[in-house]
Amino acid sequence: MSTVRSADGTTIAFEAWGSGQPLIMIDGATAHRAVNPSNAEVAKLLSDEFRVYAYDRRGRGESTDTTPYAIQREIEDLAALIEDAGQPAIVFGWSSGSLLALDAAAAGLPITALALFEPPVVVDDGRAPLPSDYVEQLDAYVAAGDRGAAAELFMTAAANMPPEFVAGIRQSPYWAPVEEIAHTISYDGRIMGTTMSGNPLPAERWAAVEVPVLVMHGDATAPWLITGAEAVAKRLPTARLLPVTGENHNAEPPVLAPALRQFAHDL
Repeated sequence: MSTVRSADGTTIAFEAWGSGQPLIMIDGATAHRAVNPSNAEVAKLLSDEFRVYAYDRRGRGESTDTTPYAIQREIEDLAALIEDAGQPAIVFGWSSGSLLALDAAAAGLPITALALFEPPVVVDDGRAPLPSDYVEQLDAYVAAGDRGAAAELFMTAAANMPPEFVAGIRQSPYWAPVEEIAHTISYDGRIMGTTMSGNPLPAERWAAVEVPVLVMHGDATAPWLITGAEAVAKRLPTARLLPVTGENHNAEPPVLAPALRQFAHDL
């Protein structure tokens, strides 16, 4: 494990594989290196040609945290990783991590291209929107010491899981790691903003993004995630859409790695 220090003093833990063009992978809500081995597997598959970074977002895994939270702090975390890489990077984001990647590019970080997998976007009535007070509810649960309730709200309201399915997860080994970092779920809620409101995406939010963008979705995923990926691709003049055969809200490393390699070659 290696670390970088972000602008506010937060320690960001990461691993890197290979050498060459930097490629930094950003997890979505609840994920970090200890619970999501996919990034490391993708990194090893690409390490012959790229220097691939997998890191723990602030407040998760082996990274520290500094309050109060702001999206800009996470952009600064990414900036510190790019500085470590020593040259502009391709940035890949899973789910809400893809929105953070877009925000970072819009903020002017030295990013050469973006690859996004199933950004969490609801622009129609294909599913219920997030509650307008979603972030406030999450913060209230965490402040009351009930991280389990915060995690359950994320799974039902954001991930759109049936309550009975979540009840089963609460009895599984997967639950404890999610509950442990549940205080960071509101970070992703802030990053998502109004993207899951059921309304069109705001025209101005990513207007400054000028680098090539690859927007991916699994062709076996939930229909609303396909519609959301399409909406993001349409919003960005430099974007193209790639349906990934056989995948859902996760793409297996042997499928994702070649897609990222080809995207980089096409730049």
